[in-house]
Amino acid sequence: MALLFPVLSFMCGLILASSKFSAELKPLLSLLLARIFIPIVIIYNMVFYKSGSITLILFAFFSCFILFFVFLQLSKDRLASLCFSYTNMAWLGFPIAIAIFGTEHSMAMIPLYIGVSIFGNSWAVTSVSSEPQPKLYLLKKMLQSPPVIALIVAGVLRCFDVQHFQNNLIVEWIYTLAKWSMSFAGMCVLGMWLRKTKVHWADIQTSAKLAVLKMFCGLILCGMAYFLLPLPNINTYIGVMFLLFCLPPAANIVALETHYQGTGVSAKYIASGTIVSVVVCVIYGVVVHLF
Repeated sequence: MALLFPVLSFMCGLILASSKFSAELKPLLSLLLARIFIPIVIIYNMVFYKSGSITLILFAFFSCFILFFVFLQLSKDRLASLCFSYTNMAWLGFPIAIAIFGTEHSMAMIPLYIGVSIFGNSWAVTSVSSEPQPKLYLLKKMLQSPPVIALIVAGVLRCFDVQHFQNNLIVEWIYTLAKWSMSFAGMCVLGMWLRKTKVHWADIQTSAKLAVLKMFCGLILCGMAYFLLPLPNINTYIGVMFLLFCLPPAANIVALETHYQGTGVSAKYIASGTIVSVVVCVIYGVVVHLF
C-alpha cells in the first residue's frame, strides 16, 4: 500500500489536471501541504524526538550550501546553482521516502526537510534577487516559514512534558491522517503540475547530467557523514539521507525568480529535473529493495 498510494495519488493529479477545478485545487492542496499536513508531521516527530534529529538538520542545511557553491564554481549562475541545491522535499521527497523506506525509517526525512527549508528560506531570496537583501528580512522570512514555526511549536510543547501522549488514540489518528494526506497532496499536485508543463529532450539530457553530478556529490557527503558524524543508527538513516540528492529542484524557486527577476527560466530546470528525478527515485527504490 505504501508503494501503491503515491502512484495512485500521482495518477489522480494527472487526471484532475484536465478538470475545471484544477486551477483552484492545485493552490489549495499546496497550501494544505505546506501549512497544515507537513507542520503536523514535523511537530509530532520533534515532540516525540528521536536522537540524531539535530544532526540530520545540520547535515541537510550544510549539504545544500556545499551543493550551491560547488555548482556556482562550475556554472557562475546563481539561479542554476539554487536549482541544483534547493530540492523538492515536500511534493516529492516525503511520498517517495515513505514508499521506499516505509513509515518508520522514512521519518528521517522530517529533520532533513527542516534543514533544506531553513536553507531555502534563508538563501533562496538572496540567490534570485538582484539587490542585496537585509539580513533582518532574511531572518524574519526564515522564522515565518511553516517548518521553522512547527519546529518552534514542537520545542515549546516539549517543555510541557507531553511525550506521554504519543500513544493517545486521538493524537495517533491526527498524525496518521496528516501523514497520508501529505503523501496524497504532494503527489497529486506534482501530477497536476507536470501535466501542464512542456519539456524538451535537451532539457531532459541536461537534467540527467546534473542528476549524475548531484548524486556523485551525495555519495561523497553521505560517505563522510557515515564515518564522521556522531549519529545514532546511521545505518538506518543513510539511505534516506542519500535520497536528498536524488530529488529535483524545489518548485517555489520559479515563483521567487518571477517575483524578483521577472523571468521564469528556472521552470524548465524544475520540470525536466522532476521527470529525471522520478526515474532516478524509482531505480533507487528498486536497488534499495533488492539489496
